[in-house]
Amino acid sequence: MQFIPYLDFDGQAREAFDFYAKAFQGKITARMTYGESPMAAQMPPETHGRVMHSKLETPGSGILMGADGPPHSASTKGCVNVTVDDPAEAERVFKALSEGGKVDMPIDETFWAHRFGMLTDRYGKSWMVNCLKTPGA
Repeated sequence: MQFIPYLDFDGQAREAFDFYAKAFQGKITARMTYGESPMAAQMPPETHGRVMHSKLETPGSGILMGADGPPHSASTKGCVNVTVDDPAEAERVFKALSEGGKVDMPIDETFWAHRFGMLTDRYGKSWMVNCLKTPGA
């Protein structure tokens, strides 16, 4: 199991991650806009340039992820991404974390993950649970 900070922006994700890459002497190893994603046709055209996902890797195996929040989202607080290797473990972790909390996006299969879900736990903290189709993505 791996815990990765996931920062949420409102249109500044590209600029911020370029800045962080320079500051931390890291490399952006993944970046996709809403317009480049398989769900582009479902998204309003004005969102196509927004960053759907970024991943920065730093020397010493540091990882930071983030994106421009979903369109029309007021959230810019970020969350913790929990990555597990098994869909059953993803379901277990999601169920445990959501007990007494609020499910923001039910856990299900996506184009990038065998399982992905978002929730706010009973303490008001936001979580994403991922079981990736391509490990390390």
